[in-house]
Amino acid sequence: MTPPVTLVMTPDRARAAFRLYHAKGNIVTLDMLEALAEGLVTLGGEPHLKLITIEGEGADFSFGASIPEHAPGRIDVVLPEAHRVTMALLDAPAPTAAVVRGRCLGGGFELALACDLVFAGESATFGLPEVALGVFPPAGAALLPHRVGAARAAVTILSGVPVPASEWLAAGLVTAVAPDAELAGSVDRWFEAYLAPKSATTLRYAARAARAPLRRGVAAVLPELERLYLNDLMQTKDAREGITAFLEKRAPRWTDQ
Repeated sequence: MTPPVTLVMTPDRARAAFRLYHAKGNIVTLDMLEALAEGLVTLGGEPHLKLITIEGEGADFSFGASIPEHAPGRIDVVLPEAHRVTMALLDAPAPTAAVVRGRCLGGGFELALACDLVFAGESATFGLPEVALGVFPPAGAALLPHRVGAARAAVTILSGVPVPASEWLAAGLVTAVAPDAELAGSVDRWFEAYLAPKSATTLRYAARAARAPLRRGVAAVLPELERLYLNDLMQTKDAREGITAFLEKRAPRWTDQ
């Protein structure tokens, strides 16, 4: 049985790669989040580490969070764990990069947003479609305004419409776009040109410094958004209806309550 997260390191211990796996589009489950958190803790003891990448198995990075796990009674456990991983990525012991092919949506996009760099294949699309389910993306709402500005973030969160990698490149979120077949080579070349010649110790502190404003802002607002989601939004009829309708494979019947 394939584990939800596989961690592979290069022989020189300079690079670590997390690979996400779920049979249905690498959906982000509680098991996956717990494995990512554990793996990031493990990497704290790697003194030569210069880059941590996260990539999805197969054609897509991630379809997003597990909808069954967002039902009342389960989301109270899953959401705090997702936010723990967000903060763990912002405290990672080396520069981080999401390597994205295909769909990168919802909780998957939130993981990418918490990385320092985003390398995308030409097939990649990024979006936060939670509003169509009657909810909103707390980590996305905390991270995206810092990465692309409040106006662009508002359009993404309120519309729920995915946007291709080329547009996110123009917005400054994506570091580089390459044909899917050449994406791994593009990451390798970027690493060899910009990170490999540097001190791992210096990169660790430089990454910490570069993230400082983002981390400070996210740490300040994410607990508030988590409470808004769990204590207020999840008490509404429409939030429960959106999740139920998805699981029952039907259109939601909103009551604006």
